[in-house]
Formats: sequence, C-alpha cells, structure tokens
Amino acid sequence: MLEPNADHPAAPAAGAGITLACALDEWVGADARRRDVAATVTALAAGCVALAAAIAEGPLAGDLGRTLSSGEAGEGQKALDVMANDLVISALRNAPVAAVASEENDAPVLLDADAPLLVAIDPLDGSSNIDTCLSVGTIFALFPRREGADAASVEAFLQNGREMLAGGYVLYGPHTALMLTVGAGTWHFALDRGGTFRLVNADVRVREDTAEFAINMSNYNHWDEPVRAYVDDCLAGRKGPRERDFNMRWVASMVADAHRIFQRGGVYLYPGDGRKGYSAGRLRLLYEAFPVAFMMEQARGGASDGRAPILDLSASGLHQRVPFVFGSRDEVARVARYHLEQAGHGERSPLFARRGLFI
Repeated sequence: MLEPNADHPAAPAAGAGITLACALDEWVGADARRRDVAATVTALAAGCVALAAAIAEGPLAGDLGRTLSSGEAGEGQKALDVMANDLVISALRNAPVAAVASEENDAPVLLDADAPLLVAIDPLDGSSNIDTCLSVGTIFALFPRREGADAASVEAFLQNGREMLAGGYVLYGPHTALMLTVGAGTWHFALDRGGTFRLVNADVRVREDTAEFAINMSNYNHWDEPVRAYVDDCLAGRKGPRERDFNMRWVASMVADAHRIFQRGGVYLYPGDGRKGYSAGRLRLLYEAFPVAFMMEQARGGASDGRAPILDLSASGLHQRVPFVFGSRDEVARVARYHLEQAGHGERSPLFARRGLFI
C-alpha cells in the first residue's frame, strides 16, 4: 500500500477548480506505479460519469429497477446493475488493468493478462433504492497483479487489505460525489455540470466520536448479544451508560451511509446475525469493506469486523462476506470492546444489564 506520512505530503493542494486529472497528476510525479493507478482511477471515473447520466434519467431511461435474475449473491439483479457493470468494465478496457472482479460476475473478467493492476468493484451499491429515487453508488478497490499470477484466476485477487493501492466510491445522489484514497489521505470530489470531477476537500477527516449510528433495526432479534447490548446502550440515551442521546440513520445503501459519516461522523454496523446465510454479515470484503476501510483509515476513522481492523484481513474468496463496522474511530473501538471484553458487555455497568429493544 502506498503510505503517506502523517501530513499527507502527496495530497493535492486545495484550491477552487482543481480537477481529478490535475489532482492525480500532482500525486503521480514520475512514479510509474502511481501513473498506472491514476490512469485506472481516471478510467473508472469516466465510466461512472456515464452511469451518473443514465441514473439521472430515472424512469425516462426505462424500468432500470426491474429484476432480471437472482444474481450471484441471491439478491435480485436489476437492469441498472447490469448496465453499471457493462459501463465500468468497458471503461477499464482502456486502462492498465489485467482483470476485474465484479459483484455481478461469478469469476474475474480478463482484460489484459500482462497489465499491472487488478480491480475489484461493486458497480451498483444499493440496488433496492433504484426505483425510489434514493442514493446508489459504485465502490472500487485497486490491487497490484502479483508477478507470475494468473490474472484471470480467483487466487490473484485473494490479497491482504494492506496491499490495496487505491480505494474509492462514487455516490449518485443530489450531486454526484467521488471519494478516493491513493494512500495520501481521503479526497472528496464533486461532478460539475460539464462532466468533470472537481476537488472539494483534499484532507477529509472523520470526527473521532459521535452520537449517531446506522444499523438495520429490523434484524435486532437476530443479532448476537454484543451488538444488541451496544444498540440498547445507545437507545438508553441520557439515562443509560452512554449518558447522551443518539440518533439512528439507515439508507440501505452502504455508500450513502459512508458519505454521511465522512461529512459529519457516526458509526455504521452491518454485523453477522442468526439468519440463514448471514452469519458473516452481508457485505463483501474485497470490493465493499476493503475500499471503505482504506478511506476511513486515511480519514482518521476506523473500520473493523467488530473485533479486528478490516485491512488486516486477507480475502479467502472473491465474494467473501464479512461483518463490517466503520466510522468515528472511538466508536468503532467501543464496538470492538463490546465483542472482546468479558460477557460482551464492554463498558456497561451492572446497573444496565440485559434489556429489550425498548429498554
């Protein structure tokens, strides 16, 4: 992974009108590996600009939310899922990318066996939001192609999170935002009306603590005790062990929840639970958790599987699921204490023993 020092000296200088291309050029310098990363990010951005235009058409572009098939994950594959996948893979054919691992494909798609990079991508996060005019996104991670590795093999992608070269997402909402890290801090860009991403913030920082959490409360009865205990203590508000009131948010698009946390802090939880097929949660390690965790750490936030840092994990499968907690650093650490300390009760006092959802 390309490591900056504490002050991110390779980050672009802030200033009105700086484009993604200019920011990347400044970061690249004369480094050949960085040049390949920049070219790949640029290609991805171009594909996402085209996708943003299609999403902006909404129902005028047809029934983009119609279900076409069950998809690899067993969730309904939507028409826009397929469109997004086709657009980003097509864009990457012009980049130095050996192969692409996509949520929409069972196996890697070979592009150029001799190219130096691999891309793991979720072309469309939040498919359930398509027909309700809510935010959706694209999430991506860039990895090196190891010398001698068969780029078209699953094994080529089974890397450690610390090997990642870049991670980011594009959020299609009231405006189209690109969040990106190349190991020099986390950068925030916005898409202008001419189709160019322009720099908003070259040093995004996540607030260290929070009074806001994001979780799907409908799964409460299926959670393990540490997760229920953590949420119960938040819901107890000023009279509980946290001694303050919390707000809850849930968009059903991980990218949208992540963007809110980058802007104002908070913590996001998608734990494993007792439902069939959900023991390891729902989110994918390689192309969802890894890139968001990379950006969170670069923005002084945290990301874990509830116990250990996400980036310390190594992928064991292309579509491997993982429990995922990310956001304000202190809150991510607190969630880990609920899991790791005796009886999973973290810092709770005996006064606040096991309670139900409504206290």
